[in-house]
Amino acid sequence: MCVENTPPPSGRLTRRGVLAGAAALAGTSAVLAQAAPAAQASSRGASGRGGDLVVEGGTLLDPLTGEVTEDAVVIITGGVVRAAGARNRLGTRVPSGVPVLRADGQWLLPGLVDAHIHLNTAAEARDAVLKGATSARSGSTNFYQDIAVRELARQAPERAPRLRAAGIFVTPDLGDTILADPDLAPLARLRDGVRSPEALRRVVEVNLARGADTVKTRVNERAGLPEQDPLVQVYDHEQLSAIVAAARRGGKGVLCHSYSEKGCHDAVTAGIRSLEHGAFVGERTLREMRRRGTYFTPTLTAIAGLAESPDPVLAERGRTYLPVLKRAVLAAHELGVPLAAGTDSSGGTVDPIGREVELMHAAGLSALDAIRTATTGAARLLGFDATAGRLARGFAGDVLVVDGDPLADLGVLSRPARVVRAGFPVPVPAA
Repeated sequence: MCVENTPPPSGRLTRRGVLAGAAALAGTSAVLAQAAPAAQASSRGASGRGGDLVVEGGTLLDPLTGEVTEDAVVIITGGVVRAAGARNRLGTRVPSGVPVLRADGQWLLPGLVDAHIHLNTAAEARDAVLKGATSARSGSTNFYQDIAVRELARQAPERAPRLRAAGIFVTPDLGDTILADPDLAPLARLRDGVRSPEALRRVVEVNLARGADTVKTRVNERAGLPEQDPLVQVYDHEQLSAIVAAARRGGKGVLCHSYSEKGCHDAVTAGIRSLEHGAFVGERTLREMRRRGTYFTPTLTAIAGLAESPDPVLAERGRTYLPVLKRAVLAAHELGVPLAAGTDSSGGTVDPIGREVELMHAAGLSALDAIRTATTGAARLLGFDATAGRLARGFAGDVLVVDGDPLADLGVLSRPARVVRAGFPVPVPAA
């Protein structure tokens, strides 16, 4: 049984019905309704324009160059950096009447980027911002909640990270996700699940019709479920190639959940944009990734979390996989494979992206290179390289204020003193 003769998904559902339901599930409709009166009275207005703010007195770190600037000033207008640098060399007059955030004795960095996170609710989106992730890429959701979160970020940026949404997971068994969209209904009768070229193409096409920015699939089973074996392959090279081809026809890339070396190699040679997890990726595949410019998002935080699981199978898996993955991260870095930081946060718990940076450093990267995986590196992967990852003219007014030198103690990134999102200070709860 196939879906070859099923008509293409209707674009009419993109904003009406399906995504209205997703917004209700994510809780973003209520948040936007609550925010509307304040938005109309503020400088942002209905368009989601950012705020005006001056951050001054801190020590500014530029992840791109590694340059450290003391007594820095960052001027943000309409959510965008107008000037950033040393006070005595700024070359731009500090505007009067604009709110000022004093950062004396503190350090300033661009907001961090979480390149693999699952955001299903407005509360999770806000928590991600509070923990330092002002930009992110979704690792998929069950009912298109991430697309609703992306819209929330556009309209009320202080409440959610700027987001690349992945829509629903392209996986053999959709489960209840079959209910996410009426145009997925023809897949319900497939005896073997989403495996044929037609079925794979169908899920990708529905995702793109609903506004997904990227496509998420898998090559191996999950590490976080004790009944599954993460080294078992669920899609072969041909199936992965069909997914990549369908995504490319829509101008999108693919991120791929992976663990085994063969699975990683099949995914990379099929043309994926980024390899996720990848604990047992080998040198042959890493060299192919460098040649192709394929990114590696190891999600060390998630694997470290397995080691702390009360389930003995998962705990042993985490203890076994984490040192292997750290060696893979260092090998990738030494070969020149681009790395991106991602927490793989899910299930209502948002891990600080700063923890992933610490684990990158623990794997052997320098402090600065580890910071780059959550700033300039991840921003390039997400296509935000002219927007996020730096505090420079024309970049987003997303600022992380920390109580200490991150080059000496990366732990400060997990405990931000203040977060600024698009020029709006976001109060961080007291520890």
